[in-house]
Amino acid sequence: MAGICDTAVAAGNFKTLYAATKAAGLVETLNTKGPFTVFAPTDEAFAKLPAGTVESLLKDIPKLKSILTYHVVEGKVLAADAAKLKTAKTLQGQELKIDAARWHLHSNIKINDANVIKADVMADNGVIHVIDKVLMPKSPGQAVVSPL
Repeated sequence: MAGICDTAVAAGNFKTLYAATKAAGLVETLNTKGPFTVFAPTDEAFAKLPAGTVESLLKDIPKLKSILTYHVVEGKVLAADAAKLKTAKTLQGQELKIDAARWHLHSNIKINDANVIKADVMADNGVIHVIDKVLMPKSPGQAVVSPL
């Protein structure tokens, strides 16, 4: 196995996430420290964002880092463990809402309004859960969690 970032790169569908993580200076942390649980949006998830969003974020490193750390939870939380939770505190500081009400029917776990499309991708220093949307932390006074 490898660290979380190396594992994501090897999977092949996280090029945008890796580029953003590299721009934010988080690759070394996510490859060597931990354990972490990462809710990793695919390249397709990033493509759903409004045109210019990714490029804009790559120029605003503090905002980019905030968004990326909103996808990371401290500790190794496997899907079966996540299914027992209602929320999880992110490294960014805000909480993610976890909805696993239909998990017993082998349905997806939802993280905010994103679906976990592949769970429990193991790395040396944690676990990756692949999601179909980019999660956006709430700004002060904002109720919406995702721009979509």
